[in-house]
Amino acid sequence: MDALSFLPVSKEEMHRRDWWWYDFLLVTGDAYVDHPTFGAAVIGRVLEAEGYRVAVLAQPDWHSAEAFAAMGRPRLGVLIGAGNLDSMVAHYTAAKRRRSEDFYSPGKRSGLRPDRAVIVYANRAREAFPDCPIVIGGLEASLRRFAHYDYWDDAVRRSVLVDSGADLLVYGMGERATRSIAAALKKKRPVSSITEVPGTAYLTKQPPEGLALPSFEAVRDDKRAYARAAVTEYAEHDPIRGRRLLQPHGLWTLVVNPPAMPLDGEELDAVAELPYTRTYHPMYEPMGGVPAIDEVRFSITHNRGCFGGCNFCALAFHQGRMVTARTEDSVVREAEALTRLPDFKGYISDVGGPTANFRHASCARQKEVGMCAHRACLCPEPCPHLDADHSGYLHLLRRLRALPGVKKVFVRSGVRYDYLLEDRGSPFLAELVQYHISGQMRIAPEHCVDSVLDYMGKPRIGVYEQFLDRYRRLNERYEREQFAVPYLMSSHPGCTLNDAIELACYLNRQHRQPEQVQDFYPTPGTLSTCMYYTGLDVRTMASIYVPRDPEEKRMQRALLQWRRPENRRTVLEALRRAGREDLIGYGPDCLVRPEPGGKSAPKPDKKTTKAPKAPDPAPPPKAKKPEYKAGWARPKAKKNARPAGRGRKK
Repeated sequence: MDALSFLPVSKEEMHRRDWWWYDFLLVTGDAYVDHPTFGAAVIGRVLEAEGYRVAVLAQPDWHSAEAFAAMGRPRLGVLIGAGNLDSMVAHYTAAKRRRSEDFYSPGKRSGLRPDRAVIVYANRAREAFPDCPIVIGGLEASLRRFAHYDYWDDAVRRSVLVDSGADLLVYGMGERATRSIAAALKKKRPVSSITEVPGTAYLTKQPPEGLALPSFEAVRDDKRAYARAAVTEYAEHDPIRGRRLLQPHGLWTLVVNPPAMPLDGEELDAVAELPYTRTYHPMYEPMGGVPAIDEVRFSITHNRGCFGGCNFCALAFHQGRMVTARTEDSVVREAEALTRLPDFKGYISDVGGPTANFRHASCARQKEVGMCAHRACLCPEPCPHLDADHSGYLHLLRRLRALPGVKKVFVRSGVRYDYLLEDRGSPFLAELVQYHISGQMRIAPEHCVDSVLDYMGKPRIGVYEQFLDRYRRLNERYEREQFAVPYLMSSHPGCTLNDAIELACYLNRQHRQPEQVQDFYPTPGTLSTCMYYTGLDVRTMASIYVPRDPEEKRMQRALLQWRRPENRRTVLEALRRAGREDLIGYGPDCLVRPEPGGKSAPKPDKKTTKAPKAPDPAPPPKAKKPEYKAGWARPKAKKNARPAGRGRKK
């Protein structure tokens, strides 16, 4: 595809368009991918549609200001984002180890963006253009807009607006705020006077009226003050009833205006149907392309926002809890456009979003008074006012799979099974099983211990088991061999080593073992991160147990995959530390066999059961075929692989 189909990325490309000046420099920590799932592409195309000239500076060399000045000073301002991920999350694992690959960079090459990219980019832009308005936004700025705990520093940091030296911060989905700021700058208003825009934050020495939060100094020095501030920040994150929040930072006060109203259906349509090329800029072709496009090239985003209420997820603090969705006709038009792409093979990989099966407001009441400040829609029990209705989503999926040229429409985004079960009598799950699962359905029970699930903001394990039973029966009815692939999390605040052992025993009783597990990652801006840092339950301010010791975290993670040979010693160590030697032995409830000469549960009767020779994990009992239909994905057999048994991967 010709470079002129993209926004310009160099002075040469601007001159090819006969541009000798431009309005906005858009700086991003990701490679330039012109697709509606990439925030920089969306903001660039939105401004272009408003008549502004926008140039993109993707992954610039940040060691000097030279790359920032290369295209000349923008007429109106510099817009800066770290990319689709927080730059620290993009660079480091939950164990704080440096990642070797970056899927948002050409050829998966790591190291093409700096740590704390928003701060570094803003300071370099200020060096290049001392008098130019600088606006920061995107996920990293959004989640770090208040004083926040930083996992990598293990300390509370100031608002990113303070450290970056930028003039304004845009948080949340920024189309409305960016348009308003651009219009004000076009009218030659000083950037310091743009203080009224919803969804923005600024610094001042003369704060307006608003709700005062504990200061940066207070939340830095007092964990209870930090927890109180975090709860208030979440409670006020509502475009209808939210109040302006004030947080002193030394001599300055951070002012965070209420959130912008989410885009309605027609506005979402307009953004989604801007002239994206849906691929990466051709300059990356010699470098191997940008792998992040592979997951979304033939996917469709139909909604925004999430009222799921998971405490470890930052979506509620970024996109908000109010769900809005595109119109059916717009989604169908996008699907028809996909069928005309030369490399489309007939498969739409996803019709989803933050949560696939949310397509309207959680209740009618929120449209007038906003979301409840201290009440979740689904947990610990579904709200009586919850409007659980899949009819609109189901109708959309039916239209899409009937399109000429479409062989299959998959739903690969996460599905909230508790919400699905509340829509009693709906054929949605039946049609999902029949038509929209590519062998595996992604769901997220996360744990089995109810107290841990309460800290996570997840439904109780009984709800998950009820869903699995329905899923299994439907797969049997339609003669499908499809699996439910769960996401599980270890070391969440409130999860003890005994809780992790209980989860391993639960999985063992089910004759299942997950292929994917996630160690809790204290990312900026989540309530779970607040619990991790403060050791307080944000609901009650009571103390809770927090697994911080790296050795215990390693044990909790290994317990979820106890059958893997490489985890065996760690699992033995965990069971002994917890005093659960009863799970070391040869019985069906045991997780691992003992080491030679080690203590274990009683051996089976030699007359009836031959004791194994090797001290390796026992193979799981053979499950009947239907049990796999509602369970973890059955491991694929490797070609010429040895039969599963002692010490071998199954």
